[in-house]
Amino acid sequence: MKKVLYLMRHGQTLFNLQHKIQGWCDSPLTDLGIKQAQVASEYFKTNHIIFDHAYSSTSERACDTLEIVTDYQMPYTRVKGLKEWNFGVFEGKDECLNPKLPYGDFFQQFGGESEIELRERMVKTLTEIMNKDDHEIVLAVSHGAACAQFYRAWEEYTKIIKKERFYNCCILKFEYINGVFTLVELYNHNITE
Repeated sequence: MKKVLYLMRHGQTLFNLQHKIQGWCDSPLTDLGIKQAQVASEYFKTNHIIFDHAYSSTSERACDTLEIVTDYQMPYTRVKGLKEWNFGVFEGKDECLNPKLPYGDFFQQFGGESEIELRERMVKTLTEIMNKDDHEIVLAVSHGAACAQFYRAWEEYTKIIKKERFYNCCILKFEYINGVFTLVELYNHNITE
């Protein structure tokens, strides 16, 4: 039986604007981040997409995005497994301190997660969510690197090739059949003002 997962990145935050490393640490949505979430909300309304369940990372930026997207009308569950990459002691520091991509195991030596740990956490969390009996059309709001690692986990099955980064409030539509996630649509709008 086919189920559908809409996986979203949160809206722009203060730390995004200030080019700070933001994983498990948090900062609020900017005015632009709020606007991006409102645009995503309109996308779902225009396409008559109604969720039976919604989930968010425990980070405020993700929860706030979900609440805006659903017009504060839908109950949702906060899940630690949807959190962003843990960057260890690099949390809140300037992005210029990041190593070159791919990060691999770099942050693990500084109290953070490896790339594979993040990928496995996202796959485990979203698989558990989608395996619930009454979950047919699900919204999950997460983070940029977390969404990218989930995408990479299922890249061999994708029908949409990622050609650029996942912008704030991008929407990835996955079909979930027999334990496999297939990316079938990507709404990667880049709203910058």
